[in-house]
Amino acid sequence: MNAELKAFLDRVRPAVDATLDELLPRTDQPPGRIHEAMRYSTMDGGKRIRPALCVAAFAAYRQDWKPILQVAAAIEMIHSYSLIHDDLPAMDDDDFRRGKPSCHKQFDEALAILAGDALLNRAFEILPRCTDFPSDRMLRVVSALADAAGSSGGMIAGQVFDLESEGVPVTREQLEVIHRSKTGALIGVSVWIGAYLGGAPEADLAGIRTYCEQIGLAFQVIDDILDATDGENRDEGKATYPSLYGLQESRAIAHHLMKQARQALEPLGNRGGLLLAFCDYLEERTN
Repeated sequence: MNAELKAFLDRVRPAVDATLDELLPRTDQPPGRIHEAMRYSTMDGGKRIRPALCVAAFAAYRQDWKPILQVAAAIEMIHSYSLIHDDLPAMDDDDFRRGKPSCHKQFDEALAILAGDALLNRAFEILPRCTDFPSDRMLRVVSALADAAGSSGGMIAGQVFDLESEGVPVTREQLEVIHRSKTGALIGVSVWIGAYLGGAPEADLAGIRTYCEQIGLAFQVIDDILDATDGENRDEGKATYPSLYGLQESRAIAHHLMKQARQALEPLGNRGGLLLAFCDYLEERTN
């Protein structure tokens, strides 16, 4: 990992965790069981890629990145909610998440559903309270994040498309739509929000939008590759890049997408350093 990125992540991840700890309801606040489930699934040592990307994009324009932490934490809550629901028996039916029992196994299915719902609601409670940014900018952020998590081209749309594609042949175009919606939308909006609230000029935001599109899709292609090579066969019957293209071509596609993401950052010059380093980090990851 790039030394600058490692130093950045070593500072940002604990800061995001501390912000999440502050913003999530305490377990002694009734009803304690739901708050315990929310914390169990969020404060679990995740890689914090989405909030870190948000902070990195903000830091390209503002030296002090602490004001963006609440926004980044809200993004991570949305991501955590999606993982809780992904693991449910009606969805991917996974009993474990990050080496420990999934939320519905640790608690029960009903509480897991409600914990996911509560995390999504909490995220949108927090965002309007972020007073470090103009209200018109925060309104645009709330709208963009809701779109990225929603059913019209966002994360929920991608999940529906993914469920509908199980055991059914899909075209290359359909597969790309699934991945851009299911995973790419939230990753991409995390970067865009950071840059936008950081004060990036419109010329920079154009390149950042392209970066977002490419890195978001590349992330899921790499996820597909890792899932196909870890020996657990979790994606059997699902629409994935290795199942449609094979491993070698899937790796080439991911590399090409990351190359396009890097090229989109060239007009930013030194400002794009951390985001550029993220390309290498995400492309080389092994889990």
